[in-house]
Amino acid sequence: MKKSWHIISLIGITILSACAMGSDYQRPSIEIPLSYKEDYGEWRQAVPQDENDRGAWWSIYHDSVLDDLEQQLVLSNQNLKAAEAAYRQANAVTDETHSALFPSLTLNSSAGLQKGTMPTPVAADSLYGSASWTLDVWGHIRRGVESDEAKAQASSADLAAAKLSMQAALATNYFDLRAQDELKRLYDQMAEVNHKALELAQRHYDTGIGDLTAVLAAQSQLEDVQSQSINTSIRRAKLEHAIAALVGKTPAEFSLPPEQFFDAVPEIPVGLPSALLERRPDIASSERMVAAANAQIGVAKAAWFPDLTLSASSGYTSMALGKLLQISNSFWAFGPTLAETLFDGGAREARAKKANAAYDQSVANYRQSVLTAFQQVEDNLAASRILTEQQKVKEKSVTHARTIERLMAHHYMDGLESYSNVLMAKIASLEAEQSLLSIRRERLEASIGLVQALGGEWERSHKD
Repeated sequence: MKKSWHIISLIGITILSACAMGSDYQRPSIEIPLSYKEDYGEWRQAVPQDENDRGAWWSIYHDSVLDDLEQQLVLSNQNLKAAEAAYRQANAVTDETHSALFPSLTLNSSAGLQKGTMPTPVAADSLYGSASWTLDVWGHIRRGVESDEAKAQASSADLAAAKLSMQAALATNYFDLRAQDELKRLYDQMAEVNHKALELAQRHYDTGIGDLTAVLAAQSQLEDVQSQSINTSIRRAKLEHAIAALVGKTPAEFSLPPEQFFDAVPEIPVGLPSALLERRPDIASSERMVAAANAQIGVAKAAWFPDLTLSASSGYTSMALGKLLQISNSFWAFGPTLAETLFDGGAREARAKKANAAYDQSVANYRQSVLTAFQQVEDNLAASRILTEQQKVKEKSVTHARTIERLMAHHYMDGLESYSNVLMAKIASLEAEQSLLSIRRERLEASIGLVQALGGEWERSHKD
């Protein structure tokens, strides 16, 4: 009868161990628009999931130097190494929590003297093993594992987000640096033209057909252009140093020689708004933290129920070491322990409130991350559209300025125009090119921002 009772008890314990406090996780609902506010042409479905690699998205710019720098970043960036280490820590925490589902075994031995009613101390030696298993009757441990697994997944998404952020920062800095190279070339050309204007004003003054005011004005304009040219060098140096840090090098061991600025902005398939929930690693991280917080509610609820622990021990004890392993000196013990907290001053209730509040906070953070994602996509879509229109207008302006410059040069050769007007037309043309360069750079930055806002790489089959 007792044996049957023990079997029934074990079956009951097994059934109870399948229970877990708290509700199973369901992703919070979010209203997703059917389309973006910005019209970006024909919509194409974006397929990749968050766990997929972001891929070499920067290759769409067809710049071999940038390709090499991005590869260096992945291998040597210290922020990425720190994020990867954090991900490994999160996995280790999950393994540690999961180990609590299994019994623990220990082996103990001791040798010494003890004194009781005997007039002299006597030897007391022992060798025994023990086992202890806290049954997860109410799902306390399993909910903890569930929470830690979700946190590990969030850490993985954080790693992907950090990588995407660093890659985008590198690409932005790189194209900004190339734009500074182009800007300095334009400033140097303008300085050359202003120098000729100064020489002309000086000749007019020396021959008595001009005044000192014109000379000083030309001198001031030349120095202003020279100052701006120097300022581009400062900006370029800072960008080069920033790129060095991103690829894991000191500024002293890194340099990028000047090269021509190319700004071929690729077509970027935006996809449907719902795809953002799959593509953005920061959204995935926020959603996983909601799952982790939900599991913690179950952990807090399980604390209201008693803990059931099965323990057993067996071994030998003797007052003579030579007789320690004899059967007569053996012993064993087995039995369950039920522990319940009767009063804790409201600690469990406070932990439950804390868990519920943390869940509400994580849901709000998740929904806000989605709103922020849509804002960033719309911002960059708007910037891309407006800058494209602005560039078209500015290109016409540059074409007209160059035409005026060319006509002025022809008129000067025919004796119909003064050389000073030719120089002024050249300066106006260069200023228009500088303004166009700024728009070209901003379009590139907007395209990089759009790639980042969309979550990085997309399936090749959906680019064509």
